[in-house]
Amino acid sequence: MSDWVTATASEQLSALHAGKISSVELVSKTIERSQSVDPVVNPIALELYESALEAARKADQHFADGTAGALCGLPVSVKDSQWLANYPCMNGSLSLSEFIPEQTCQAIERLQNAGAVIFAKTTCPEYSLSGTTNSLAYGATLNPWDLTRTPGGSSGGAAAAIAAGLGSLSLGGDGGGSIRIPSAFCGIVGFKPSFGVVPRSPGFSTWESLVAYGPMCRSVADARLMFEVMANPQISPVPSGETRLSGLKIMVSEDLGFAPVDQDIRQLFRKLVADIEHVFPGLQHGNPGLKSSVKTWATLATSDMWQKKGDNSSNSYADSEGMGYYAKGFIEFGRRIKQEDIVRAKRKAASVGNLYRDWLNRHDAQILITPTLGSEAFSNDLVAPAFIGGHAITYPWLDWAGLLYDANLAGFPACSIPMGVGDEGLPVGLQIQGLPGTDQLVLDVAEQLERIISWQHKIAPDFAGDIHMPATLKSDRHAHLQERVTDSIPSLSESAAP
Repeated sequence: MSDWVTATASEQLSALHAGKISSVELVSKTIERSQSVDPVVNPIALELYESALEAARKADQHFADGTAGALCGLPVSVKDSQWLANYPCMNGSLSLSEFIPEQTCQAIERLQNAGAVIFAKTTCPEYSLSGTTNSLAYGATLNPWDLTRTPGGSSGGAAAAIAAGLGSLSLGGDGGGSIRIPSAFCGIVGFKPSFGVVPRSPGFSTWESLVAYGPMCRSVADARLMFEVMANPQISPVPSGETRLSGLKIMVSEDLGFAPVDQDIRQLFRKLVADIEHVFPGLQHGNPGLKSSVKTWATLATSDMWQKKGDNSSNSYADSEGMGYYAKGFIEFGRRIKQEDIVRAKRKAASVGNLYRDWLNRHDAQILITPTLGSEAFSNDLVAPAFIGGHAITYPWLDWAGLLYDANLAGFPACSIPMGVGDEGLPVGLQIQGLPGTDQLVLDVAEQLERIISWQHKIAPDFAGDIHMPATLKSDRHAHLQERVTDSIPSLSESAAP
């Protein structure tokens, strides 16, 4: 292969072990590519190039000594909401511009212990609150498939980096679709593990019952490789080799009975279902009989942000100076939620997993397959599409990602893989979910579907080779962002609380 930089992690690892490229060469080429791509796409929040080259030199020594770990020498990025000791952690907010954690979260420690070379932290929206990736701290991150579109969020920088060929693995975080949204929009693989399987602490104290850290990458094999390094041994399910797909019963639904989905995505999904019926003869069509959980999720997410905003042991959310318009509205929305609404939402969240478990058990099924999202990536100037499938996406709930919230509320493992290209020429995602603890089974099914779909775009087409594009400087985008955010993002606080 002529360009190992844009290869999958598995391909890069094989090349490193075979001596076809050194870690120093691979990381150096990744940094060189970053310096071309970042001014255009803006996925990088913090460059860690000097420390990365030092780590790469150590990785090459491990290869020489025969002591290389599972990820030895691979260039990996992490999200800027995740703690990395002694490095700034703004989490997309100017209010955290002085915050430098003294500890590293366990997930990143496990990556480093396996030999991963952390070369950058990736962009996210302020406090990782949005499904897009614009902030006053970083500016606008763009989608490599179309620079006028959003990469999604909140792990938008991670997805944009992988899709543009910057590093082979990235660590995302998903509290309300934040791995799966950008993975679908950018045409990559994103895996949200079962809640608690990958350790998140130490870190910010918010959304402790919702967020899971997981891999974002170019293949399901890469997702498994990264997941198995990070997963708690006492919680992680049995290895995939012991999993049998023969006779597996799978439920399929194009909208779960409530989610708006564009017609081109419905057609892609129906075609895929028809194509895989011979591989999974136990396919059954159905819906769980639930309504969208967006109100439950938003009640818990916004009220938690309000309650935790004064926790200055780990953040400066109480300091509104420098805080962006959207984040202020999000937190204010949470302030107005009544305690009885929070209690009711917690009860509803606790019931979601049981309802899905009962539904799947009635059909003797273990896996649920849906589209990841109901639309292709929308304009980067928006926080939500105006319509999906003819359905207006309105405030206060902005329910455009309704297929995703249940996995966060119930702690399901969920993997998004590319399903194809929609009518606008942009990637469309397929979501594979299972009950808590079935992470390896979800990855097995995702890998089988990946082979059937045969997605050809490991890198966004315009970034598949050398980058020869006029750069829109990050500083220029940042200068215009405040005006655009103020004009285009109505405050959540203008809408009634639940």
